[in-house]
Amino acid sequence: MAASWIYNATFSYVQNKEDAEEIVQDTLISALSGLNRFKNEATLKTWVYSIALNKSKDFLKYKSRKKRSGKIISINKNSNSDRAQYYEPANFIHPGIELESKEQMSILFNAINQLPDNQKSALVLAKLDKMPQKEIAEIMAVSLKAVESLLTRAKANLRKHLETEGIIVLKKTNRHGKS
Repeated sequence: MAASWIYNATFSYVQNKEDAEEIVQDTLISALSGLNRFKNEATLKTWVYSIALNKSKDFLKYKSRKKRSGKIISINKNSNSDRAQYYEPANFIHPGIELESKEQMSILFNAINQLPDNQKSALVLAKLDKMPQKEIAEIMAVSLKAVESLLTRAKANLRKHLETEGIIVLKKTNRHGKS
């Protein structure tokens, strides 16, 4: 896949293969049609990443609004339209991350999804996409200090959520034994 880095970013964010593929297409179409708006203030890759990130956020907001209604009704007359099908999120397994059990992965991604959008974006880009903080700052259009702050708050919020699930998160220590 030529745009695998876009796919990986969107997949990490929306956690659904088909949705990620659709967002990649939308991202590429938007980037191509808006190429005249590219100002060379950042790299082309950074600019496309920011489009993908915004498309992912917009998709999740749209999906969240639809989910609040609570049911999906088929418009196909051949189906049993009297019975509504209730939306259930798909079980998500990210191919780039290996955890000892599916349950732990589910808890981890549930915790990530509880983060505010800006913290989630910074965390996904830094930890799942292994992106340098400088590039994250460009994509999110914030300062490097803001990215550092977002990552610190995201880790703290993630730790709190995981601890409420009964998971003990050990703090990383430096080589001198300090946290």
